[in-house]
Amino acid sequence: MDYRVQLAKRMLSNKKGSLIGAVLAVSIGILVIHVNFVIFQGLYDAIVRDLSSYRFGDVLITDEESFITKSDTFLVGWFERIPYVEAATPRMQTSASINVTKSGKLIEEFRVPVIGVDPMRDPRVSTAYQTISDGQFVFSRNSIVIGSMVVDDLGGVRVGDSLKIKITDKRGEDQVRRFLVSGIVTSPGGQGLDSNLIMHIDALRDMLDRDGETGEILVKLNDPKKASDVKNYFLRTFPNDDFKAETIEESAEAALSGFRSGIAMINMIGYFGLMSSAFAVVTIQMMLVSSKTREVGVMRAIGAKRKDILIIFIVQGMMIGAMGAGIGTAMGLGYTFYAKETKMTFAGSIPLEVSYDWAKITQTAIMAFSLAVIASIYPSYKATKLQPVEAMRYV
Repeated sequence: MDYRVQLAKRMLSNKKGSLIGAVLAVSIGILVIHVNFVIFQGLYDAIVRDLSSYRFGDVLITDEESFITKSDTFLVGWFERIPYVEAATPRMQTSASINVTKSGKLIEEFRVPVIGVDPMRDPRVSTAYQTISDGQFVFSRNSIVIGSMVVDDLGGVRVGDSLKIKITDKRGEDQVRRFLVSGIVTSPGGQGLDSNLIMHIDALRDMLDRDGETGEILVKLNDPKKASDVKNYFLRTFPNDDFKAETIEESAEAALSGFRSGIAMINMIGYFGLMSSAFAVVTIQMMLVSSKTREVGVMRAIGAKRKDILIIFIVQGMMIGAMGAGIGTAMGLGYTFYAKETKMTFAGSIPLEVSYDWAKITQTAIMAFSLAVIASIYPSYKATKLQPVEAMRYV
């Protein structure tokens, strides 16, 4: 082993307190970035997961102008022949007015979002049916599922109650029918269908007078990373139709753009924290230089070159960076493992989608190591400026 490396190790081992302080500064900077990633990126991925599961699918097919007129049975069958596709289902959306009588009092709500689903196909694509907190999912044309927020607005509607639903059809005429509440939806995180009514798609078609038409097709993939491939293949296959195909990032852009900006800001704060650890390394290295003035002077007196002194202190920075990066990464991975295994939730509601981003983990460790080395350059340069005569003051 090079004698300069041995000297660097010996100097650091003689100043264990300074060494521990510098290593902790780097480690904590890395840990903060890992914690931010687990919480905020996990929250973002959880929102994408829920939006995909409840509302948009991995690929969403709509018509550029109006409703899809091509047979939904044909389109679903076409998608399900693609190896990447797990299932597909049709949906329709509109808004409705509701009135119900509770304790002799008429309660009305207006412009409530309505989603029409296929009770047989929808559970293969969407997890909305799993959010039923009371009762059961839509099972017939006269049954309806109501979101928990709508329940509150209607004064506490319960399973088994009868609701009068008014929907305006394509001719502008009001269609009124009674439905039996079969279930109540309650989903975590507010990304579900808690503010919606869910009914049989055929009942909604009848009320809208749009027999044979479909509002959208939700497609669920075995591998969501293939979403762009499936989207482009679909558009190439039906070039003369007015279809619009979107991945989850595109269809949910309005909901996701604000979250992305927030995550970028949080990540920036984390990286500023890591950069502040570099200042801690500079300070500690300067203290090491000051405490090793005698040794540096003696080395210079017996013939050590300035380059040798420079290398010794830069090697110390490399050691601090390597130990800090290793310990910080280990702590970060430990926190990630804990969050994943305990199914950590955000604000006690939405379960985080925790993952190991090895590219980001490696990038953070390399950045921490590099900053520690860079932070050692100035103290190392200062050490090279010490003259042999300086050693005489400390003999």
